[in-house]
Amino acid sequence: MTPSAQSTASARRVVFPFTAIVGQEEMKLALLLNVIDPKIGGVMIMGDRGTGKTTTIRALADLLPEIPVVANDPFNSHPSDPDLMSDEVRQTVEQGGEVPVDHRKVQMIDLPLGATEDRVCGTIDIEKALSEGVKAFEPGLLAKANRGILYVDEVNLLDDHLVDVLLDSAASGWNTVEREGISIRHPARFVLVGSGNPEEGELRPQLLDRFGMHAEIHTVKEPALRVQIVEQRSEFDQNPPAFLAQHKADQEALQQKIVNAQNLLREVKIDYDLRVKISEVCSELDVDGLRGDIVTNRAAKAIAAFEGRTEVTLDDIRRVITLCLRHRLRKDPLESIDSGYKVEKAFARVFGVELPEEDSAKKNGTGQIKTGVR
Repeated sequence: MTPSAQSTASARRVVFPFTAIVGQEEMKLALLLNVIDPKIGGVMIMGDRGTGKTTTIRALADLLPEIPVVANDPFNSHPSDPDLMSDEVRQTVEQGGEVPVDHRKVQMIDLPLGATEDRVCGTIDIEKALSEGVKAFEPGLLAKANRGILYVDEVNLLDDHLVDVLLDSAASGWNTVEREGISIRHPARFVLVGSGNPEEGELRPQLLDRFGMHAEIHTVKEPALRVQIVEQRSEFDQNPPAFLAQHKADQEALQQKIVNAQNLLREVKIDYDLRVKISEVCSELDVDGLRGDIVTNRAAKAIAAFEGRTEVTLDDIRRVITLCLRHRLRKDPLESIDSGYKVEKAFARVFGVELPEEDSAKKNGTGQIKTGVR
């Protein structure tokens, strides 16, 4: 290896592999489904401190394959999909112009708690616009996050107004900046991932409802598993290249599985009777609006595509419905029943199935999902 190649390899940040993360299957499943279908609307991850939330999200971004982008474009525009292009690139393509294509890793953008609206959305240089007659735009974090992952740690401590801006962009796929009568817009399609600790306060229900899925994670209680997690982390820290080499085959297999699922997704169908029953569950739980119905349908299709199938099964719905609905229920402060259990009970009643025996593995965050890897 040449000295320059060595320096490039060492400059690249080493990330803990996604397939080596033990437990927290609920969070991993929610993240994978959002990557397969970003229209699910993002994930809110609530749980204890030190449970690997940030590590898992970084690992997912690192796992994803490179994407084609227009070279030197600040918005990561897609070279051929008009919905993912900035207005300038679209204009060039429509006029038959050539756009240079580059490939780059999916971006994971961290949104700091103290960020201002200008830092998030971008700013327009009014003086330049007035004096030179050009739209001088300084892109913000939403521009960088286009076609990537936007991660907000401690989202429950972020200003409500900023959370609103993020959710609006995530839902519409566009960010519009208006200043002094000048308006600029650019694509902002990203997977929004928020995390927080419930002890530090909850998000307002109307904001929480806008997140597609809600994963709850808990500290692993089983001593043997805790030892395994500590040993793996220690092994990775001591010799990252050797640890990554051990998991290379698993990482590549999961990456290919995600790509296959993204391509298969449009062919996946969900039976009319199953759709009616999903809506029946939402109605029985008194879920406001129709977001719950839409997200559950999308998530069920995504999990079917992930497992290489084109027909959604009852089991697919069972595995995603709690993630999609638990945060949409009206909370009674006097009620001690977990909202996830209420969703499962309603599902069992409407679909006419028995609830599986709850074991401690689920509470420990160690229940398995079929990732196709060890």
